[in-house]
Amino acid sequence: MGTVFRFVGRTDLPEDLVNKVIDEAVSVLHEADQIFSLYKHDSPLSKLARGECSVNDCPEVVSTTWDQCEQWTELTDGWFSPFTPEHTFDPSGLVKTWAAENAANVLERNGLTDFAMNAGGDIRLSQEIASGVPLQIGISKPITIASPDAGVLTVVNLNGTAFRAVATSGTAERGDHIWNPKLGSAWANSSSQVTVVANDVITADVWATALFAAGTNALELVEKYNLANPNQIAVLIVGLDGELTASKNFSSLLNPI
Repeated sequence: MGTVFRFVGRTDLPEDLVNKVIDEAVSVLHEADQIFSLYKHDSPLSKLARGECSVNDCPEVVSTTWDQCEQWTELTDGWFSPFTPEHTFDPSGLVKTWAAENAANVLERNGLTDFAMNAGGDIRLSQEIASGVPLQIGISKPITIASPDAGVLTVVNLNGTAFRAVATSGTAERGDHIWNPKLGSAWANSSSQVTVVANDVITADVWATALFAAGTNALELVEKYNLANPNQIAVLIVGLDGELTASKNFSSLLNPI
């Protein structure tokens, strides 16, 4: 997956048990990387992309992920797509946070219930995380962290909400890497950054990718979704000129404690 994952939390459990559980969670991430990484020449997904095998030849989780991607494509009106302009299967927009969710579940099942997880910049909070400051999440400016002007754009307060995840898609760190699935091989470049707050990190990540791809259609798309699924996601969009636009429910999260 080519990214970094970090856990931060508090517990009274013995250190040796904590280390054992974290090792188990990390192994979940490594297994996902071994299967889905397109940076690894011999991964099943790399072989699939080169036409050296079929989906049926891959581990069963590849087929399951394919089906999940199709469901997300339908839910986002086609703005989320796991296929590259070259028509190869690349579920990166789903797999990173899918793996992160599975790893976080390992921690929670084993009694580590007060933590935050950073999955390549996307945040997944435990369901029983302590209230107060831990439920305040910063959103970065849409510029590379290597810039002297880098910093926090704003902070969302998730206290008193069911939201436990924040994901951002943009070009600040990786440049153009999200294509517009409705314009063939064209890169999505109508926004600088899209941040989505959701109940779970998979939903946040997929919608961040889809809404960045949707560009000028993003706000209409999210309000349509929230109308059918009340208050499931809150969205902040940074335009190419720095202008901020947001979903109707986003302002309710801007109440610092």
